[in-house]
Amino acid sequence: MPRHAETRRLPYTPDQMFALVADIGRYADFLPWVQAMRIISRIEEAGSEVVTADMVVGFKMVRERFTSRVTLHRPDRIHVDYISGPLKYLKNDWVFRAAPGGCDIDFSVDFEFKNKMFERLAGMFFSEAFRRMVGAFEQRAAAVYGAAGEPAGSPAPGISNSSATKAA
Repeated sequence: MPRHAETRRLPYTPDQMFALVADIGRYADFLPWVQAMRIISRIEEAGSEVVTADMVVGFKMVRERFTSRVTLHRPDRIHVDYISGPLKYLKNDWVFRAAPGGCDIDFSVDFEFKNKMFERLAGMFFSEAFRRMVGAFEQRAAAVYGAAGEPAGSPAPGISNSSATKAA
């Protein structure tokens, strides 16, 4: 049952970081091991936007598809629940808070594979994988917003309306 939690202070506003993380249709463009994303549905539910999405991840000879329910609690929280795929469960949370010079981001993930072999492999690479993933979000923010939160010449990300960013 790998778990990971960390807080990072970044030189961007909470709104900027929320928009970047909420733009799940673009994850295949910058997240390591994400090969494809497909938005299945979007609905408004109890004041939040709920997105159901498929994510295809791959590393070497392993390729798996996950379906998740992403609840966007604008402007400060994103919660991810697992629906189907190779896991027993997955819970992932992002919290964005204003802080001096930018924002603090709390990131946590907790999951367990159905397959014990995958569980053992995940345990070997888990910490490094999540450091790389969080680092990829930081690099994406710098590319989109500039090194210190100033626009880098491209529009702020919104939630992509495309059904697939990269072909599976």
